[in-house]
Amino acid sequence: MDRIVVRGNGPLNGQIPIAGAKNACLTLMPATLLSEEPLTLTNAPRLSDIATMTQLLQSLGAEVTSMQRGKVLAMSSHSVSNLTADYDIVRKMRASILVLGPMLAREGHAVVSLPGGCAIGARPVDLHLRAMEALGAEMDLRDGYVHAKAPGGLKGGVVEFPLVSVGATENALMAATLAKGTTVIKNAAREPEIVDLAICLRRMGAQIEGEGTSTITVQGVDRLGGATHPVVVDRIELGTYMLAPAICGGEVELLGGRMDLVGAFCEKLDAAAISVSETDSGLKVARKNGRVHAVDVTTEPFPGFPTDLQAQMMALLCTAEGTSVLEEKIFENRFMHAPELQRMGARIEVHGGTAKVTGVERLRGAPVMATDLRASVSLILAGLAAEGETVVNRVYHLDRGYEKVEQKLSAVGAHIERVSD
Repeated sequence: MDRIVVRGNGPLNGQIPIAGAKNACLTLMPATLLSEEPLTLTNAPRLSDIATMTQLLQSLGAEVTSMQRGKVLAMSSHSVSNLTADYDIVRKMRASILVLGPMLAREGHAVVSLPGGCAIGARPVDLHLRAMEALGAEMDLRDGYVHAKAPGGLKGGVVEFPLVSVGATENALMAATLAKGTTVIKNAAREPEIVDLAICLRRMGAQIEGEGTSTITVQGVDRLGGATHPVVVDRIELGTYMLAPAICGGEVELLGGRMDLVGAFCEKLDAAAISVSETDSGLKVARKNGRVHAVDVTTEPFPGFPTDLQAQMMALLCTAEGTSVLEEKIFENRFMHAPELQRMGARIEVHGGTAKVTGVERLRGAPVMATDLRASVSLILAGLAAEGETVVNRVYHLDRGYEKVEQKLSAVGAHIERVSD
């Protein structure tokens, strides 16, 4: 099993290119099931989760070809030969549930295993099922599988979510494109990945209005065509690498970075005495003066502070001047990185969904264990600022969401390497 070894060694300087968004690409890929014509995605990230979604789509009869060393995905679903998304594939990744809406919309039937993924909370699929029922589907949950059918096809309706769900919004949006009549999705997620999906579906011929707001309206069409679509920049990878010079010092330019994708995050960095400025090629990040300031953070749906940057932000605040309070409102059980940071000398107190972090002058390198995707990279960031050597174990989580992390950080001066047993 691979390990990442990090040695804290001072400021970082240079440029880091930001990849296409994992969460956007994993949503865009199932959209191929909505059409008999080809869908090509450019700026695709090269990650294990993308390989898992490729495997799932191929098991359903889609053709998926990786080109340009994985940065282009050419897909075609001219026939869907299998309507069962099997547990052996689905258990690896929660995004697998996103094949439900497209298959149901196109074929009127789908059988999808309950999904797996990072163990960071319940994340139930009931909102996905409720959305399909609002569009006229009959749902049955048995033997660990969702059995869905709509023999006469899906029909437009009102999908109103009791709480904001990105995945359920995506599933409802894709399903509604082929439903008969008009669908209104209320309390919809507003994330950039939703906007990116809507843009792609419109390129395929869908009639969608309101993406990026809490109400999305979809006028169903008889069929969708093919399209070529660039995957939006990964705002979580962007935010993660913005924190590297914030933690270590120095100045790093994030190529492809956009302020509108990380607005709330940038506000917290500013309060922490971190400078973020726009350049012709992206965003430039550097500390303003001296030690980072403590700030309080509450995770919220977009456009609020992203839950997927909470662990990385905690790593920054471990050496901030003062005491910070982080409140996690999206997922329960998402402070599993805290005990590992404590092994490095961090002063963290966790009480339910709240963590109090009192900054220390310097962290110390230690052997630590990654518990989930974002926790793994938070430990790498902490290691960059720690005295001595940090060994991050169980980094298979990391490969689900970050491509070439060692190369990208090494290019700006970090001492980091991957070691295989």
